[in-house]
Amino acid sequence: MQARILQKRLTDAGHAVRWAENGALALEMARERRPDIIISDIEMPVATGYDFCKAVKTDPALRTVPFILLSTLSDPIDIIRGLDAGADNYVTKPYEPDYLLGRMQALLATPLEGGDEATAATLEVSLAGQKFKVKAGRQQVLNLLVSTFENAVTKNQELVVANQELSVARDSLQKTNEELVTLNAEISRINSHMIRDLEAAAKVQRSLLPAADVALPALDVAWRYVPCQSLAGDFLNIFPLDEERVGLFVVDVSGHGVPSSLMAVTVGRFLTPKVSDSSLLVRQANDGRVVVASPAEVATQLNRLFQADEFSGLYFTMLYGILHVPTGRLDYASGGHPALVRIPAGGGPPEFHGAEGFPIAFVPEVEYEQRSLQLQPGDRIYLYSDGVPEAMDKAQEPYGEDKMAACIAGGRGGPLEQSVAGLLEAVENWCRPVGPLDDVTILGVEWKP
Repeated sequence: MQARILQKRLTDAGHAVRWAENGALALEMARERRPDIIISDIEMPVATGYDFCKAVKTDPALRTVPFILLSTLSDPIDIIRGLDAGADNYVTKPYEPDYLLGRMQALLATPLEGGDEATAATLEVSLAGQKFKVKAGRQQVLNLLVSTFENAVTKNQELVVANQELSVARDSLQKTNEELVTLNAEISRINSHMIRDLEAAAKVQRSLLPAADVALPALDVAWRYVPCQSLAGDFLNIFPLDEERVGLFVVDVSGHGVPSSLMAVTVGRFLTPKVSDSSLLVRQANDGRVVVASPAEVATQLNRLFQADEFSGLYFTMLYGILHVPTGRLDYASGGHPALVRIPAGGGPPEFHGAEGFPIAFVPEVEYEQRSLQLQPGDRIYLYSDGVPEAMDKAQEPYGEDKMAACIAGGRGGPLEQSVAGLLEAVENWCRPVGPLDDVTILGVEWKP
């Protein structure tokens, strides 16, 4: 998702962009057609950004291509590793798009010379009790030095601002003991009120979820919802739309805490199966009939109602489907959401079924496509938030789609409730000892006509 967002920003800036899901695929792409510049994350599956960078810089046909590494890391050792890999620039996330574009323009304006490799010297660097032998050309060292210096200046400016704010806060705390006692009492009162408000907000969020013992004709349903904080951005539901059709969805609002929770509740008002002025799922025709909106229509209408600029930059992903219970036909649309998983009753391998689409509220005036899936008796489908496959262990390794699909398939012979509970347990075990750092939402449905 981050790659697609970066691709759009670079495209808006006038660049032609190609992207790959991992370093190995990116290297193949670069060798097929030489790029003008490469931007790569450090943390990637198959091959890391360091591996990808080193492969590019040791390829005679690619070594003069400017290479920028992106990472959330800021340890000086990581900069040395980037230098050793041959990186020309190092940008710490989060970053401003204009800053990244500026670094790109600077590198493109000072192309690397092919002979710089010949003048490269092997340097021995001692850092944090470790010694590194780094071979780098003068232009590369200069480029990386400039980017590191700019990053240090930016962080220093942030520190100055923080110190100024702390100074103001310190001055404001110079009060008499009576004022402090009064203030503490007021804080205690506000905290108590806030706790009550948060509990009320969490109760409102829980009202967006299915009943604990949800029962629908010809369907088995099981679900789990585990917020990583007291308030979450995820929610799910499944409900009858009419006598033959059932609606089901999982929504994942970006971010965490109160802002995401408020947006989730607001979105939930539009995803009600009851005919009302706000419902996008059903409406009443002039002749009194209840008309059920298609999944693509619902996603498109939500995107028109919500735009990130109007909600402090928040957006959300969603997978919404309508299951025709008599025939087992599932129509669905996706707004940037992970693909649903189908477990065939006959014993075939797990199947991922997704649909292209930007996250809702991210890009205006988007028409969402709709896809269909024909279920067979006994088939199961699983909808989930990205907190399942992206759950991290203590080594920062994601749980991944393969482990998730294998876990689901392994519970094929047992009850659906046991399968969903087993997947949640597997995710929580994977994240020990700290637990999931994102909301975890799972919805399982079995068609039993």
